[in-house]
Amino acid sequence: MEIKRLHVGQRLSEVAIHNGTIYLAGQISEDLEPDIDVQMREVLGHVDRLLAEAGSDKTCILSCQIYLSNMADFAGMNAVWDDWTAPGHTPPRATVEARLANPACLVEVVITAAER
Repeated sequence: MEIKRLHVGQRLSEVAIHNGTIYLAGQISEDLEPDIDVQMREVLGHVDRLLAEAGSDKTCILSCQIYLSNMADFAGMNAVWDDWTAPGHTPPRATVEARLANPACLVEVVITAAER
C-alpha cells in the first residue's frame, strides 16, 4: 500500500494520495481580513493548485465539505462557488456552520477527488 503525501508538515500534510484518490486537508484563506467573497476565491485557488500538483482538477472532485463560520455568508459563498465549478461537474457537497480554529477565518473547504 503506497500513500503519497505532498506538503508534509509537523501537524498535517496538505495532500494525501492513495489508490487514485486525492484527499486535501481543509483549505483556508491566508488573508483573513476580507469578506467571504475574497476568502472563498483564495480557498478555491488553493484547491485548484493542490489538485493540479496531485494530477487532478475540479472536474474530478468526488466530494466537498464546506465549513462556514456564519451561515449569513452562505449566499456569498455560493456565488463564488457557482462561478468556480465546471458545468456538469458539480460534486456532492455539504455545507455546515462551524466554529473554526481562527475566528477571523470565514470558510474552510475539504475536498476529495479522483486522479485524472
